[in-house]
Amino acid sequence: MSNWLEQLFGDTQARVLRLLRRSRQSITELATALKLTDNAVRTHVAVLRREGIVEEVGTQRDTGGKPARVYGLTRAGEELFPKAYAPVLGMVIDEVIRRDGRERAVALLRAIGTRIAGAAKKGSDLKQRVQAAAGLFKELGTDVDLERVSGGWRLQGYGCPLSAVTSDHHEVCELGRAVVEEITGATVTECCEHGEHPRCGFTIDD
Repeated sequence: MSNWLEQLFGDTQARVLRLLRRSRQSITELATALKLTDNAVRTHVAVLRREGIVEEVGTQRDTGGKPARVYGLTRAGEELFPKAYAPVLGMVIDEVIRRDGRERAVALLRAIGTRIAGAAKKGSDLKQRVQAAAGLFKELGTDVDLERVSGGWRLQGYGCPLSAVTSDHHEVCELGRAVVEEITGATVTECCEHGEHPRCGFTIDD
C-alpha cells in the first residue's frame, strides 16, 4: 500500500498523509517531522487540499505566536488506506448462507439495497427515475452509461463499488438490483459481469 501511495502522490505527500492519519498537525509540526521547510510543506498540503484529501480542521495557539492552522485527513483521505470492509462483508455473507441458506442471504442484501435507495429522489417519470438510479451508482463510485434499448433502458456500470466482494459472492449483485427496482419501480434484470473485474449491469423494463 505504501508503494501505491507514493506512486500516486509522490514520496513527500505520501508521508504527509501517513502523519495526518496518526494525528491532526500544523504545518510546522509536519515540517519538523519531515525535515522540510514550512513553505515546502505548505505547498504539498495545498495540493492535497485541492484534491479533497486533506482539510483544515482547526487552530492551535503556539506559545507567543498567532494561532496555527491544523490539518487532518478528509473522509476521502481516510479511504485511501486499506480497510477490512471487503473480507468482513464476504465472511458475513458466507455465514448467513451457512446458517440460513442462500435465499436468506439474497433477501438480506436486497433489503439493504432497498434502504440505500430510500433517500434517492426518484423523479416523476421512468426516464427521470432511471437517471436517479444511475446517479446513485455514480455516488457509490461506479461510472455509469444509460442506453435506451428495445423495451426499456440499460444501465451499464464500468466497475463495481463492491468489486472486492462480488467476484466471489455474486449474491451481492442482488443488492444493486434492489436499488434499481426501488428507485425506478420497474421490473429489473441483473446482467452484471462477474469475474476478476466485475461490472454492474441492469436492464429496466418500460
